[in-house]
Amino acid sequence: MSNDRPAGEDLAAFAKRAGQLAGWAARTGFEFTRKLPGVEIAEQVIKQGERQLLSELRRRLDEVDDPYHAALTAASAMNRPDTNGSRPVEATITLVHTRAQLEPLRAAMAELLNHSIGFGRERAREYLYAIILRQLTPDEARILSALSDGSPFPAVDVAERTSLGAAGRFVLRNASTVGKAAGVSLPDQVPGYLTRLIGLGLVELDEEVPALETQYEILLTDETVREAEKSVKRAKFVKRTVHISRLGAQFWQACDPSAG
Repeated sequence: MSNDRPAGEDLAAFAKRAGQLAGWAARTGFEFTRKLPGVEIAEQVIKQGERQLLSELRRRLDEVDDPYHAALTAASAMNRPDTNGSRPVEATITLVHTRAQLEPLRAAMAELLNHSIGFGRERAREYLYAIILRQLTPDEARILSALSDGSPFPAVDVAERTSLGAAGRFVLRNASTVGKAAGVSLPDQVPGYLTRLIGLGLVELDEEVPALETQYEILLTDETVREAEKSVKRAKFVKRTVHISRLGAQFWQACDPSAG
């Protein structure tokens, strides 16, 4: 691969390659054919390829300019003595400001401001998506993939019912069947995953959908929901739906490994 390609293009290319195997498995019902002759060996090859691609993708993501990492590295270098132990080595960092040294947080802000000068819309969008991508766990990526077609999934909060029948103290938020549908590795962490995805602006909550009543009933039997229900004297369930947001749809369109 040529070193002259922009980092953004390399990042997109590796993201696309990293997801092609997973996309192929989903389209062909890979899980249902594991017992066929030779499939076990093929699965090992696929997993090895995925590991190599994800390792390279992680390296590419680490190459995305991170102002916080740059600032903290600079701060660390400022306080590191030279080989003689006589004085600290001063780190050099290009900033909009003229001050020779800045505290790490101020340096990070200066880095962001410095980036903003030369960023156009496309570069700014690429930077935003790369930063978001770096924060996602594999399970969260699966959830986003499951939501990517715009379909809503049931979600429920568990609260302690007050004497007036209202919701008091909440003991669980954002439990949902989307985790099971997505095949996450840690089903008990789905409420936390959704909370993070909502915080990133990739996912939104909406009103209860009566047409999903059967799925709500299934969700109420979920172990995480049942444990939360047992933790209060009288439980009140607040039913909602979860779906991908506008930003989430745009982010997925840019990062979807099966597209292109």
